[in-house]
Amino acid sequence: MALRPAQEPSPSESPADLDRANPEAEIAARAAAYRNWGRWGDDDVLGTLNFIDAAKRVEAAALVRDGIVVSLAQAFDTEGPQKGWRRRTNPVHTMTDTGVDAERGNQGFPHGIGGADDVISMPLQCSTQWDGLGHIFDHGDAWNGRRAGDVVTSEGDLVTGIEHAASVIVSRGVLLDVGRHLEPETGELADGHAITVADLESCIAAQGVSSAIGRGDVVLVRTGQYGRTRREGWGDYAGGPAPGLSLTTAGWLHRTEIAAIATDTWGFEVRPNEFDVPAFQPLHQVVIPNIGLTIGEMWNLEALAAACADRGRWDFLLSAAPLPITGAVGSPINPVAIL
Repeated sequence: MALRPAQEPSPSESPADLDRANPEAEIAARAAAYRNWGRWGDDDVLGTLNFIDAAKRVEAAALVRDGIVVSLAQAFDTEGPQKGWRRRTNPVHTMTDTGVDAERGNQGFPHGIGGADDVISMPLQCSTQWDGLGHIFDHGDAWNGRRAGDVVTSEGDLVTGIEHAASVIVSRGVLLDVGRHLEPETGELADGHAITVADLESCIAAQGVSSAIGRGDVVLVRTGQYGRTRREGWGDYAGGPAPGLSLTTAGWLHRTEIAAIATDTWGFEVRPNEFDVPAFQPLHQVVIPNIGLTIGEMWNLEALAAACADRGRWDFLLSAAPLPITGAVGSPINPVAIL
């Protein structure tokens, strides 16, 4: 594991201390301070998902009391949030065999049997999804210090493809309803609200012992933005202004040893990003290739938030397996919380 010199101070966890004119320096300081390269060996392909072990899954299974299952996925259809940025479109669902074909008897099957078939075409990160470890690079470096071009080629992610996580992401989930905590009247944070370490920790304290964060947990952060879009329309949800995590939360994400984190927003981190000069997703640049953290985006946390609030309990069994798409750098998912 790459360690920073003992005398080097940790980067500040106060957004007020960010040098808003120098994203390069702020990103580099956090990348160096929290880098996990080599922590699980030179051949590692899972990053912080290594924190989920059998004992953690047994612990998580014991949280099931009511047998209630809540889907945390958005709809996968043409009414989704995508507008074509970087060729990201909403899913296109096409029927290749229909009931009409069956009625007309033109399918060529014997003894009156008929059927329906369909196909779907979509970017892997157009709705509820995981960002894999091959999704983001830092100055040409991928997770664990590999060169980006040696990892992801035109043939896909040859090293850390999302298929490696297909049987891994079953763990204790914890919902931090930061929207409800900070804005109890509306339950929604304003676009551009940067969630700080203080916000996360005060939310945990307010929600109580069931939201204490431990090693191997998957943390879900509700901002309320998704719920707002369901009332007011998508607007600029895919790529526009949003509440989200501050760059200054990188140290918290590292020291808590969580396995993964997901939000109800398009980009996980606050947008616009926290700089007065051009910057794009600086927290991604720190946490994916350097910490090795798996990130989820566009999760629907509304029903889960209501269920947790009703029960006064904020942890649950979470199953969120990606599709084992060989060489993919992300995957659509239907995560489920079981309470």
